[in-house]
Amino acid sequence: MIDFRTHVTETPDFPKAGILFRDFSPLLRSHLGETLEALGNLLTPAEWRDLDVIAGVDARGFMLGAAMAAHRGLGFVALRKAGKLPPPVQRFSYQLEYGEATLEMHPGQGRLLLVDDILATGGTLGAAARLCHRAGYDLKAILVLADLGLREGPIEGLPVRSLLQY
Repeated sequence: MIDFRTHVTETPDFPKAGILFRDFSPLLRSHLGETLEALGNLLTPAEWRDLDVIAGVDARGFMLGAAMAAHRGLGFVALRKAGKLPPPVQRFSYQLEYGEATLEMHPGQGRLLLVDDILATGGTLGAAARLCHRAGYDLKAILVLADLGLREGPIEGLPVRSLLQY
């Protein structure tokens, strides 16, 4: 069994003072398949059968979401920062500690799994979940690689399942 945590590097004061940046690149470089398998095992086989598409949040959620979609034979949809997708798009603006941000995605339908790399305060992931609903998708589950322990409780009524907890 792989100790996933030992493949995550930590950089203090990046990208600004007071932030401890956890870099999952070494983990994905050395153990992408095992990471996808372990993350996928957080859902039951019945839950996987109830999915049509996986959405990944800009930008590191793209890597996990797209790879997982290919691995599971599902479609993939990107949630991008504003202005990166051609129309038509649905958008959702939200507040962050340092300002406002906007996510966009193409409208669609289907039963969706939302994937991102990190759950911190839940601002971006909560906005992404609301955007999935607004865009016409039926959000069924939320997976993240790591939960930093800064938020408790569900997002949009769904538990957030994580491979690593800090």
